[in-house]
Amino acid sequence: MSLKGKAYLVGAYEHPTRRADDISVARLHSEVAKGALEDAGLSKSDIDGYFCAGDAPGLGATSMVEYLGLNVRHVDTTECGGSAPILHVAHAAEAIAAGRCNIALVTLAGRPRAAGASLALKAPDPDAPDLPFELPFGPATQNLYAMVARRHMHEFGTTSEQLACIKVAASQHAQHNPHAMLQKPVTVEEVVNSPMISDPLHRLDCCVMSDGGGAVIVARPEIAAQLNRPKVKLLGAGEAQKDGQAGQIDLTYSAAVWSGPAAFEMAGVSPADIKYASLYDSFTITVLMQLEDLGFCRKGEGGRFVADGNLIAGHGTLPFNTDGGGLCNNHPANRGGMTKVIEAVRQLRGEAAPAVQVPGCDLAIASGIGGALASRHTAGTIILGRE
Repeated sequence: MSLKGKAYLVGAYEHPTRRADDISVARLHSEVAKGALEDAGLSKSDIDGYFCAGDAPGLGATSMVEYLGLNVRHVDTTECGGSAPILHVAHAAEAIAAGRCNIALVTLAGRPRAAGASLALKAPDPDAPDLPFELPFGPATQNLYAMVARRHMHEFGTTSEQLACIKVAASQHAQHNPHAMLQKPVTVEEVVNSPMISDPLHRLDCCVMSDGGGAVIVARPEIAAQLNRPKVKLLGAGEAQKDGQAGQIDLTYSAAVWSGPAAFEMAGVSPADIKYASLYDSFTITVLMQLEDLGFCRKGEGGRFVADGNLIAGHGTLPFNTDGGGLCNNHPANRGGMTKVIEAVRQLRGEAAPAVQVPGCDLAIASGIGGALASRHTAGTIILGRE
């Protein structure tokens, strides 16, 4: 079933905090929900569908529906890490098209920064099927992404300086965002001279860790038409899974190589048509992989593509993450998918920071990776259009 035109994003809100010392996770969810409802011009009594992932406290949707005071007839708790909110937007459109709900609320929130690193990351699930095979080798998120970066360098000659250009572009945008954690523009030299975290990834190749969150509201077209907000339509969506394949895995591509084409086919557009890109940026290599896998450049040419300044608003052919992204702005709850959707909505509405607003932005993509590139992950891709 095609989702093209079956639903609209009518509300979006990003929490301004980057450290929530005195705010519970449940309250963060409620505050972003309130913000999105106010943005849309709706009330909580209008919501009849609720979507959340593993960042929601308690029993997830069961706890949050009660806490938020909602009366819903459909819930979705799809959990696939950082890409979950992007999939939730697509799943909300599916539920709306199927008559399961009319107006869906999607929330994400967390406080890993305030909790401290030791409390921010959950202990490994002792029943996870991969645990006995991988834990003895000490996998860590930064190591898994570093493996991908090193393999890409080996196969295609990608350099640390080219990866650094992605951080430079994000920092050029973040300076215009008063809420961004890292607002100072950086140079390629500063990135490659920052401390090594996991060879070849430096500290400035990594995203920030922040508290906060965000919410979006997805509605039936007839309802969107009645609201006094710019119309942002869902045009296409795709999701895909990639795993370790029992060790027989090619590290040079991500699951976006499948989710992207599916979204483009549904939308009836091509990568060349996209005016703005929200790309998951847990690390600089995550952006590079998606640029290639989504078709914005050929495999192995991502390094040259970013080195030419193509990601910088007002200069390049594909402005990306104009809020500063996870690399500079925020990465709430260790999950960056929600903020990718929110900034895409801002761009399409013409509500991004004036210095980075893409002129005539009528077509945007939001793409995310949940999990780890070198092991198992889920890619979610949506294409949005301004009406």
